[in-house]
Amino acid sequence: MKQVAIWGAVLLMMASAAHAQGNPASLERFGSSTPALSLVAPVAADPGAGDPVPAEPEPAPQGVYGVLQNYNWQAYVGFTHLTFYELPGVTGQLNGFNMSLVYYPHSGHWAGDGEFVTGFAPQYGVNTHLAMGLGGVRYRVDVGHGLEVWGHGMVGGAHFYPQTAFGSQDAFAFDVGGGVDLNPHHRRLGFRGQLDWSPTLFFGTHQYNLRESVGIVYRF
Repeated sequence: MKQVAIWGAVLLMMASAAHAQGNPASLERFGSSTPALSLVAPVAADPGAGDPVPAEPEPAPQGVYGVLQNYNWQAYVGFTHLTFYELPGVTGQLNGFNMSLVYYPHSGHWAGDGEFVTGFAPQYGVNTHLAMGLGGVRYRVDVGHGLEVWGHGMVGGAHFYPQTAFGSQDAFAFDVGGGVDLNPHHRRLGFRGQLDWSPTLFFGTHQYNLRESVGIVYRF
């Protein structure tokens, strides 16, 4: 009878141990040192306080944006020198200015180009005046280091003053040329140098004129 009681006590203890292993709450009651699994996110301890505080999430990576800006419009004004081959054996050296306005859609390579050119010079005791209005297209390439190389082709009309005995004061004109824009800091204001071949059709003949220009470009 005593042995039966001992074996019953042993079986009771084994059953209690098995039940405690399947139930974490029972482990705590029996003082088990095995920690229960937790679904709570870990927290970072605050060294300045007794209670832990939730860990802050890592900041999302920020995009990097360029600091340079492209401008669609370019306005130019400058000094120009024009060699006007008026008639065979008659050449005028005219000084004046030129202005242009250029629009690049989407800041691309191709643009619409409009230009006005005028020059003055004394000739045979009379002040001569040549003016040209031209429009066409322009193509540019950015070669780096703040340099922009471009070329253009334009057509339009020209007006010559004073009236001469050789024919009309108005004539057809066209222009083929190019230049370089210098803008080392990629800002709105830059500098331009250009060279153009600007033929006209005055007095029943051709004038194969050359002109050089330097000036300032403003982008907006």
